[in-house]
Amino acid sequence: MTTSPDPTTSALTTAAARNLATTTKTVPQMQGISSRWLLRVLPWVEVPGGTYRVNRRLTHTLGDGRVEFVTTGAQVRVIPAELRELPPLRAFDDEEVLAALADRFVRREVPRGEPVVEAGGPADEVVLLVHGRAEKVAAGRYDEPSVLGVLTDGDHLGAEVLLGPGGRWDVTLRATTACTVLALPRQALEEVEGRAEGLRTHLAERAAAPRPPSNRRGEADIALASGHEGEPGLPGTFVDYELSPREYELSVAQTVLRIHTRVADLYNGPMNQVEEQLRLTVEALRERQEKELVNNPDFGLLHNADLKQRISTRSGPPTPDDLDELLSMRRSTRFLFAHPKAIAALGRECSKRGLYFGSAEVDGSHVPAWRGVPILSCGKIPVTDGQTSSILAMRTGEDDQGVVGLRRTGIPDEVEPGLNARFMGIDEKAVTSYLVSAYYSAAVLVPDALGVLENVEVSARD
Repeated sequence: MTTSPDPTTSALTTAAARNLATTTKTVPQMQGISSRWLLRVLPWVEVPGGTYRVNRRLTHTLGDGRVEFVTTGAQVRVIPAELRELPPLRAFDDEEVLAALADRFVRREVPRGEPVVEAGGPADEVVLLVHGRAEKVAAGRYDEPSVLGVLTDGDHLGAEVLLGPGGRWDVTLRATTACTVLALPRQALEEVEGRAEGLRTHLAERAAAPRPPSNRRGEADIALASGHEGEPGLPGTFVDYELSPREYELSVAQTVLRIHTRVADLYNGPMNQVEEQLRLTVEALRERQEKELVNNPDFGLLHNADLKQRISTRSGPPTPDDLDELLSMRRSTRFLFAHPKAIAALGRECSKRGLYFGSAEVDGSHVPAWRGVPILSCGKIPVTDGQTSSILAMRTGEDDQGVVGLRRTGIPDEVEPGLNARFMGIDEKAVTSYLVSAYYSAAVLVPDALGVLENVEVSARD
């Protein structure tokens, strides 16, 4: 069907002219591409054999981790096996006795501002913090209150009560939010001990065993002499190593890219269809790679931070005081990583105090900084229930005993370092397939290379 020309026009219309014009097109755009700062700043180590072993000095592990709980309706119970996270019960393997101990924990609800335990009171129970936040407060040099730390979900206090009666609390544990705690009274422990000879023997041996000499990091001590005169006998020593060092195997993210041969043959100009499909697929794989480096339960940074390197915010939102404490826990912190919402929350707290972020240049871009340490956004750090998140602080590089990324380059059909696209053939439907794979992992060389500020409230308060 043809249309008659408009008698009122005296020239070719733009609508008709567009049929003869060449359209200028963009390459396919993708909203899911982020800055991926973690992949950009992490030093990458070559792993030719696919496995990376981290050798360390021998560390005397005390089993001072966090315990976990199970909730059934309104009932809360500590998981019996998790009681091994208490130092005196480490390596105790009688499941029935652990279950008996778990059954004797008593639940208490502590209102905000009330003490869970008070300094000077009898230390006659083991306290497990199920939910909430509490401050450890002690008298300072001139009897003014001094906050020594913050306990949150899964932390515990009073494990030494398992080793014998007597003693008094040297700190007050004060609830800064409404807290749910489980407490094991000394009397209930003695009831279980009276029926379980194995537990009684185990605790007696732990109480009598001398603690191996170690430095403040828990590493086996190296005997040295200093400040002496003359020719005294010098101590002999050696540096002991872990017998079973941690090994990291390269992980993989993969997909099969499918392209019909007709598309590649007929519609390959002005843009190469295979290249554009591959480019967008690679972007998606790199996004998944960064997410795994943060969240993977085996090698992800959030799960591999040592418990002694985890601290909680004191009031909820991230404050300058919280960041200062996080930075003080390690030398040479190179980068801070936070979700954009956490950075915004930190900015609000700084504004309340009349403080402002500094600035740092990273990879040619100006980013906010605190105490000269760049704060890089990382949307892969989760925000739980839209309310709380975490902030990572890390030292990087093998030479500085920091955090490193792991990869293998030089693999067949490599497209980018550690990522390849291998031709898989053409099926009976004339569809071409390519296997696209990215190989990667991450390793924390020493525990203090990575720290986490937890329970960071990102929602704005009224």
